[in-house]
Amino acid sequence: MFNDLFLRTCRLEETERTPVWLMRQAGRYMKEYWGIRSKHSFLEMCKTPEIAARVTMQPIDTFGFDAAILFSDILIPVEAMGVDLEFVEGRGPVLTTKIEDITDINRLVVPDPEEDLPFVLDAIRLLRKRLNVPLIGFSGAPFTLASYIIEGGGSRNYLKAKSMMYNEPRLWKSLMEKIADTVTDYLNAQIDAGAQAVQVFDSWVGCLSPEDYKQFVQPYTKQVFDGLKGDVPRIHFGTGSAMLLEHMRNAGGDVIGCDWRIGLDDAWTRIGYDHGIQGNLDPILLHATPEVLVERIRGVLDKAGGRPGHVFNLGHGILPTTPVENVKVLVDAVKKYSLK
Repeated sequence: MFNDLFLRTCRLEETERTPVWLMRQAGRYMKEYWGIRSKHSFLEMCKTPEIAARVTMQPIDTFGFDAAILFSDILIPVEAMGVDLEFVEGRGPVLTTKIEDITDINRLVVPDPEEDLPFVLDAIRLLRKRLNVPLIGFSGAPFTLASYIIEGGGSRNYLKAKSMMYNEPRLWKSLMEKIADTVTDYLNAQIDAGAQAVQVFDSWVGCLSPEDYKQFVQPYTKQVFDGLKGDVPRIHFGTGSAMLLEHMRNAGGDVIGCDWRIGLDDAWTRIGYDHGIQGNLDPILLHATPEVLVERIRGVLDKAGGRPGHVFNLGHGILPTTPVENVKVLVDAVKKYSLK
């Protein structure tokens, strides 16, 4: 039997309970993941369809989530654009292609997903044959990907990216347009390959003021959402984005993800009940005692008020140090206490 609870919820249908999945649910907190990771680099895992499919399946088989999210990384399409990318142990992604003038941007390409990213699409096709829950495809949002490219990796203050925004708006526009085209094509290719929903991750957007978001980011994110094909649910998630929720809604998405820095009830009121909402337990609560964890899970569910359209998730990705037994507690508690 195919479990379509997640899809029905995203479409604001009345459902028997709240669906649950977690960002980064396939990954480093599971020993099964490390059994594979010990033999392969991270990029090898992302670029080998059979391995990516196996890792995607691991939390579904273990915990019974209501949706699977493809095991990959938001920077995979950036590498296909022509940006040098390496994952350094203990440091994370390192991007060494400099973006200093229009010549550097002109060297970047909008990749053809079928030609340049076939491993992602092949993993999706494999998973559709194996899963009994919906498969979520994803990409980073234009702002987050542009920031990674300009900064060369992680950043505390986004000095280089925001300086380009303010001081070289034409250069910023050229880069964002190229990234928006890339993200749109990439997500559409995932949909064509069989992804039943897609999520756009704007992981770094919380560094922006509402004014800057509207001027420098919203047009390009909206371009992506407006360009998506078919009727698959579209999820729009940002971290630290409590002050941006209305603007993110206007940029696009059927379901708006929110982090734990705002109450789910307040967030949904601002987004509007004509949209679904996803979230929003603090990931650190998975390190709490089961009693505290369950209490906070019930708190999130109470704030949703039993309305159709709530997808239970964390307010950001699951941490590598998360106790596996608490993930089981979370899934069981959501299923138990959200029954209608």
